Amino acid sequence: MQNAELGEVIVEFVRNGTYVKCNAVHTATGVEVSAMGPALEPRAVERVAIAKLKRALATRR
Repeated sequence: MQNAELGEVIVEFVRNGTYVKCNAVHTATGVEVSAMGPALEPRAVERVAIAKLKRALATRR
């Protein structure tokens, strides 16, 4: 996935029952974060993971 602010980000979803885990990896730095939430709202969980990734990258700079 290409993000306008971050560049290339790999996003992975793993469903476990009623929950989904979203992993987001920034390809340029290798920083990885994850977020969990309801399986019925995977895009919302993805937004949380991307927001966490932005915060993680901001603390590294």
